[in-house]
Amino acid sequence: MRHVILPDDGGRQLPFYLAMEEWVALNLPAGDWFFTWRVSPTVIFGRNQNIEAEVDIDYCRRNGIGFYRRKSGGGCVYADMDNIMMSYITASGDDVQTIFSRYTSMIAGMLSSLGLEASATGRNDVYIGTRKVSGNAFYRLPGRSIVHGTMLFSTDMGHMLRAITPSRSKMESKQVQSVAAHVTTISEHLPGLNIDDFELHAVSALTSGVPLELTPSQVAQIESMEQGYRSEEWIRHGRTHRLSGSAVRSVSGRVSGVGELNVSVALSADGRNIADAAIDGDFFPLADGASAELMSFLRGVPLSLDGIARALKGVDASRYIAGLDTEILAEFLTDNILNPT
Repeated sequence: MRHVILPDDGGRQLPFYLAMEEWVALNLPAGDWFFTWRVSPTVIFGRNQNIEAEVDIDYCRRNGIGFYRRKSGGGCVYADMDNIMMSYITASGDDVQTIFSRYTSMIAGMLSSLGLEASATGRNDVYIGTRKVSGNAFYRLPGRSIVHGTMLFSTDMGHMLRAITPSRSKMESKQVQSVAAHVTTISEHLPGLNIDDFELHAVSALTSGVPLELTPSQVAQIESMEQGYRSEEWIRHGRTHRLSGSAVRSVSGRVSGVGELNVSVALSADGRNIADAAIDGDFFPLADGASAELMSFLRGVPLSLDGIARALKGVDASRYIAGLDTEILAEFLTDNILNPT
């Protein structure tokens, strides 16, 4: 895995680095690429998440905390200059879990080489002992997969707790009383190590071969791509499908191995059919527009157990959302949409 170096890395905001990993995926030769980055206080939320439900926007604005949407799925995270972000670009031939497993195992191995009790845990996390130190997300471009995530060297826990507003079901599913009880930091375990030396160790342990330093022309291309991540429309809505129809029913729940699903259906004027359907949450879509495409199978079908079952017959939900079983999705819909509480 080769290291990508940004020659003038200083003072850039998060959208630049999201564009940088996308540029690497689209422009550099086949092979594995890796780079690290840091940003001023910022909340980063997943492409299918509802910003109003996940981010305390007023708190962020009062405290100078940026907030941006990424193109990967997954949940909402807080980052600052005491947190190292990592980007891994690889071929897209393997399934999501294989790519996650390969990457998180490399990260756990790098931490273990420092004497830490590190392990790759769950679908996309790295733990030290029983607490999370790194969470990661995933998305695909043609021929390439991008994994990126956090590494908590240290952090402003007050901002982390206030800027992000995770759902009660998500917290209960992890069986923790607060974010603070669930996470740890590198500095907590290695108080004598500074962040610059840790970052150098991470790059050295994870990469090999001759590093590639980007040219001014390549940096300019990235800056051009960056603007898409800064648009108000993308930040607010991403590519989330907006419902058309009359009465709307919504349901939220957590599906093991998939993540949180928030499904809304708009009913026809007579209330008998599903006029439209949309889904958001912290799941991992497997292509651009995949979640909206999956929901399109429900449009125009009768609002009934048989109608939903027939609409999803022959549909492989796992082709659209990582880990989602079609029967589980049908169950989720019929148990909640047909019988709202």
